[in-house]
Amino acid sequence: MAEKHIGKQTVALKNPPTIKATASIVGPKEGRGELKQCFDLIIPDELWGESSWEKAESKLVREAFAKLLQNAKLSNDKIDFILAGDLLNQCIAASYGLRETNVPFLGLYGACSTMAESMSIGSMLIDGGFADNVVCLTSSHFCSAERQFRFPLELGSQRTPTAQWTVTGSGAVALASQGTGPYIRNITVGKINDLGITDINNMGAAMAPAAADTILTHFADTGLVPEYYDLIVTGDLGKIGKKLCLDILRMNGLNIEANYNDCGVMIFNLNEQDTHAGGSGCGCSAAVFAGHIYKEMMKGNLKRVLFIATGALMSPVSLQQKESIPGIAHAVSIHRSLD
Repeated sequence: MAEKHIGKQTVALKNPPTIKATASIVGPKEGRGELKQCFDLIIPDELWGESSWEKAESKLVREAFAKLLQNAKLSNDKIDFILAGDLLNQCIAASYGLRETNVPFLGLYGACSTMAESMSIGSMLIDGGFADNVVCLTSSHFCSAERQFRFPLELGSQRTPTAQWTVTGSGAVALASQGTGPYIRNITVGKINDLGITDINNMGAAMAPAAADTILTHFADTGLVPEYYDLIVTGDLGKIGKKLCLDILRMNGLNIEANYNDCGVMIFNLNEQDTHAGGSGCGCSAAVFAGHIYKEMMKGNLKRVLFIATGALMSPVSLQQKESIPGIAHAVSIHRSLD
């Protein structure tokens, strides 16, 4: 009997894992944004001494993992599993970046929802007694993502107002069975939503329905109200997807505007930086959570956070076949204490 399953899609953890430490590395554009003081490292340029953007992204992963171990005061042999993924074909940024760790590895693809997906699975592994220490890690890179999904940068193609800027960055989280918090209490696993959006330059519209669906389900399953959380934050809807998400929620009788924000809106200065609708990419929610939100929780400024990373489940092949863009969103309920 699934005694920890509550409602339709939510898991209530009986032995909530603690977030032992985080690490975050971002690119130069992100390092000039609104959260520039929050990150562990800001790299000087997009190549970071490598011969390609893809190799630079693998370096982001490798160095974020090393920084996380340093922050958590852990060694490789103490890590039971690494759960990681990215946007590149076959998740090569994660697998190449972590191939020398000698740690059991589970590669994940949830697109930009991968941070919440990895934290969800890692939490269940710990709660189930299968692990004591799990690393959750994701990355993205503006240049490698543009090359794979859209247009070669050399073309200098004009970007539409709805387009978002894929964050160059990596965020990592160390989950542990023992610690002093913050704790992961509940997980709401999202389901695929597809309203037929086909515009690759409008990720916010593609992902907003999934974000709204998961938020509605979380509150229905748990019986909680939005005011319970100090912050409800989606992964990377950007300013357009954020508005759409709020509109969908209002149509369904839920108003979260008072304590809601979006990582894609938070990471850049949308008035001064040319990012159009805001940030996106696996590294967006990962870096904002690891670099900003976690630290605010440790300072006591945030006591309860609902973290919902959102993803567009597409590939270059699906786009070539004229397919629509399905969306997914997973929610992680994080508490500063167990009180």
